[in-house]
Amino acid sequence: MAASPSTARAINDRLALRLLQDEGPLTAGQLKQLTGLSRPTVADLVERLADSGLITVVGESGEQRRGPNARLYGIVADRAHLAALDVRTEGVSVLVSDLLGRVRTEASVPIAGDIGTGPAVEQAVALVERAVKEAGADRLHTVGIGAPGLIDPVTGELRDSSGLPAWHRRLVAALQERLPEARVSVENETNLAALAEQREGGARDRDTFVLLWLGHGTGAAVVLDGTLRRGASGGTGEIGFLPVPGTATLPSATDCEGGFHSLAGAAAVETLADACGLTGAADGTDGPRAAGLVRAAVAGAAPPAATDRFLDALADRIAMGAASVVAVLDPGCVVLGGEVGQAGGARLAARVQERVRRMSPLPTEVRPSTLGGGAVLRGALLTARERAQDDLFTGDPRRGGAAG
Repeated sequence: MAASPSTARAINDRLALRLLQDEGPLTAGQLKQLTGLSRPTVADLVERLADSGLITVVGESGEQRRGPNARLYGIVADRAHLAALDVRTEGVSVLVSDLLGRVRTEASVPIAGDIGTGPAVEQAVALVERAVKEAGADRLHTVGIGAPGLIDPVTGELRDSSGLPAWHRRLVAALQERLPEARVSVENETNLAALAEQREGGARDRDTFVLLWLGHGTGAAVVLDGTLRRGASGGTGEIGFLPVPGTATLPSATDCEGGFHSLAGAAAVETLADACGLTGAADGTDGPRAAGLVRAAVAGAAPPAATDRFLDALADRIAMGAASVVAVLDPGCVVLGGEVGQAGGARLAARVQERVRRMSPLPTEVRPSTLGGGAVLRGALLTARERAQDDLFTGDPRRGGAAG
């Protein structure tokens, strides 16, 4: 069944916009070549998108003589502004970007654990408002939030989870109230990190992989055949609750103490480093002290014998979680993410891979993250940008959407 003229125009417009997004500024002639559309059709869509404020002339092509076809058209980056948030138990980080994902400003604020829900929410919202102002944006079109905990697969809301601050759940509603024109959504932080690693990081060549998050806490994200899997209740990857040998107790439904978290969380890594004689060897960079200890060990800042004991023992622990995931999912690739995974680099990944190889008959490559703790913000930005572009690039461009 043939598409109606309006539907055909919408399809052509969206195709052209995607090409401009992926390839950068293009001439009408290049759009004709890449889309396979006729010259009159391309001329019509260029005029339509320009009139809508979605594209504009950004220069001229030096490869063609001057004239209409030599004009370079690009997406109007300021058509909308976006915000991405990384919400942790100890604070919030935010960045504001334009429609193309170019970061205009970044900021963060620590939030004390005893400050109370209302003041904590106000600190976080004020941080976002300051960042928007510093970015020179009038308002936000889309806000993407990465937070620990379970996301309800039906409502898309952050579920009440024991052990997490109450202000996490209040923050989403507060942002929507203070930014009524913005589209606010929240996703599990490890899931966002996996999306970022798939698009821009250590899993760019993989359609199927597992991200093993190693930071203040532990988690996992599962990507199968290019699709992020969340599970029936949104809890796929809650590996901190995985029962493992080597702990004093078993985890419970309300506390992951005694699970994999007790072996590979930041506090456990610090204790292990102390036991191996690496006390005080952290490199002092931002992030969990555990990541600094691992980074210092990999860099050779500690005696070789102590370094080997530490990295071998840490690899033993991480491999128990990785091997369990491999046995169930056979992903073929495990990325060691988070600040600790990135800090361990190739030396830690190789040790974990060797141990998984001994424990499992399933061939598995273990890689270090290239984005580390920053993957959450990058994933939140990627999802916010996609949602904004889906809104602005769909339907009648003359109607547009909420400009930012």
